[in-house]
Amino acid sequence: MKDIKDMPACPVATVWELIGNKWKVFIIRDLLAGTKRFGALKKATGASQKSLAANLREMEDDGIVERKVFSEVPPRVEYTLTDIGYSLGSVIEPMAQWGSAYKEYCYLKSKKEKKTNL
Repeated sequence: MKDIKDMPACPVATVWELIGNKWKVFIIRDLLAGTKRFGALKKATGASQKSLAANLREMEDDGIVERKVFSEVPPRVEYTLTDIGYSLGSVIEPMAQWGSAYKEYCYLKSKKEKKTNL
């Protein structure tokens, strides 16, 4: 968990520091649907094993993700968002909506430009 005195003064910078890379955002996106195993997260995100493991470790240290190890052979490890991690859904969902709207804007703009060039 981060120490409050080490966090940026700006709340937006705090969020960016916690989830400001594509792997963390994709991990959160996928875990919002529920608990996942490492392999499923790797496949869904497209992250390398090293990147995924490092990001999951950071997110666990930050209190966003919980890691549960089952004493089985072979070992099974599952990842779940914590309560504070699930609350990031209210950040990710508007990003998804904005991304969809922007894609629509780009599509309509390119369509309009094609008509103008005819």
